[in-house]
Amino acid sequence: MSIKDIAPPDLQGRTVIVTGGGQGIGEAYSHAFAEAGCKVVVADINGDNASKVAREIAGNTDQAIGIETDISDEAETQEMASAALAAFGRIDVLINNAALYTTVTRAIFDELPLDEWRRVMDVNVTGTFLCARAVLPAMRKQNWGRIVNVSSSTVAMGRPAFLHYVTSKAAVVGMTRSMAREIGVDGITVNCIMPGLTETGIDASGVDEDTRDLIVRMQAIPRREVPQDLVGTLLYLASEASGFVTGQTIAVDGGTIHL
Repeated sequence: MSIKDIAPPDLQGRTVIVTGGGQGIGEAYSHAFAEAGCKVVVADINGDNASKVAREIAGNTDQAIGIETDISDEAETQEMASAALAAFGRIDVLINNAALYTTVTRAIFDELPLDEWRRVMDVNVTGTFLCARAVLPAMRKQNWGRIVNVSSSTVAMGRPAFLHYVTSKAAVVGMTRSMAREIGVDGITVNCIMPGLTETGIDASGVDEDTRDLIVRMQAIPRREVPQDLVGTLLYLASEASGFVTGQTIAVDGGTIHL
């Protein structure tokens, strides 16, 4: 099925920022929004990856730009928003996807390095906050916006040896609810998705084949999740169709039973 078969028509011409859009799930999101007819700002801490994905999307058109962005840096998130406005004149949708995950230490919580705990919070929590704050003036000005935060099914699992990541993604759920209540009056919705373990092509050290197979057995849909499984929900939450949906967290994990 083509993205165009499921994309709401009002997405045509919208400007979408995808953080962490230069690789993995974010790269799939960037391509999906482009296929839906959106202008795409690919923001990634790896500027080369961001530019590469933008070139793949845009070709010889002006449909996408890539920008190097460390979302934990306030100035860089402001530059990201400014670049989007300079290129496309508006910001309609923010996908708060960037996060530390594959590189974090797996250890019981009293053995986690404090500096790593702080870095995970800086990126996964503060970075989500800073990106939303950076795009807010543009969304308020047009009285329309969609912010989609990305949490994780590990929150419902309470996955052990992963406390800093799980805590950060639980914080994103709470942030979503509070943020939605604060800016609904401005015509902006804020929602959250909880992906399950998703095959991205990026090494997720600490997740072996037995663990992957166990998670599949816990799902109502017994196959491994891929980035395209998340796209339909994102397109919906980015569109006019979800205009009366805000402050919600949607698990997109194949119906995983969390024991």
